[in-house]
Amino acid sequence: MAIEHPYLLFLGDAPDQLAAKTAQGIAHWRPEWCLGQIRLKGCNADLGLTEMTLTKAVAAGARTLVVGVANRGGVISHDWIDILEKALIMGLDLAAGLHGRLADVPSLAAVAEQHGRHLFDVRHPTRGFQVGTGENRPGKRLLTVGTDCSVGKMYASLAIEKEMRARGMKVDFRATGQSGILIAGNGISVDAVVADFISGAIEWLAPANDPDHWDVIEGQGSLFHASYAGVSMGLLHGAQADALVLCHEPTRTHMRGLPDYPLPGLKDCLEANLEAARLTNPGVSAVGVAVNTSQMPDGGSGALLRSIEDELGLPAVDPFKSGAAPIVDRLA
Repeated sequence: MAIEHPYLLFLGDAPDQLAAKTAQGIAHWRPEWCLGQIRLKGCNADLGLTEMTLTKAVAAGARTLVVGVANRGGVISHDWIDILEKALIMGLDLAAGLHGRLADVPSLAAVAEQHGRHLFDVRHPTRGFQVGTGENRPGKRLLTVGTDCSVGKMYASLAIEKEMRARGMKVDFRATGQSGILIAGNGISVDAVVADFISGAIEWLAPANDPDHWDVIEGQGSLFHASYAGVSMGLLHGAQADALVLCHEPTRTHMRGLPDYPLPGLKDCLEANLEAARLTNPGVSAVGVAVNTSQMPDGGSGALLRSIEDELGLPAVDPFKSGAAPIVDRLA
């Protein structure tokens, strides 16, 4: 799928800022794509973007209304339907990353067909994939992996891509989750791909390329997470990665959602990911550690980053706070 921008970000009736985290990520990483925001009465989220009506947004050149808010259950709220229909009538496409599909709302599907507009349900793949082959393909690829799920793999991937672009390197961010797809404008929500085809989907997403071109592939899950290790393994094999970046959130005491499973040690986690990745690229190497320090006390992260560097012999950074330059240095 290829979603056209500029975007108008729809925050709906979000009860708080966290409910609009998808829109927040888009606005942070792709500000040049975001013309403004549109909110319903009672919305408590605010991205600080220009408040726009549909009329103003269309006049300013908006191409897609992005549902950047999630409610309980990830459904298309009845309270949103009127404004979503009007957006289609006025010439905008719709995009959302919710569990509920825009295309499953009869009135939206009918209006989109009538006016020749597109509905992008980015969580749900719209094409099939072949099984992975593991065949060597040119180009270079970096994959972010994690000690747990939801530790910042997308943010680390985007920070690395940003630094590489700033250096004039050939690079593309390859999104594998719904928020990443809305930030990139395309991609595959890999956790919705049938298990046998995950590695093949990633081979399709990051295909053969110029020898000096990098694909930075957004990781998902963790090899050590009992719920999500399957998608993590498929990504490792399909990426055929030349470089791995380990992502970690240091304040957690157990795997997310699994209180009986402690987090793995960094060294053990990194070696397990390297061993799995060697199946399709024996030359893979680790190039850095991305540490999400957002939950740590101010001033407490420096010593931790230094200790990780000493333990693993790799640069350790919080890429959101300080950028990814030390990691990218190892890719030159």
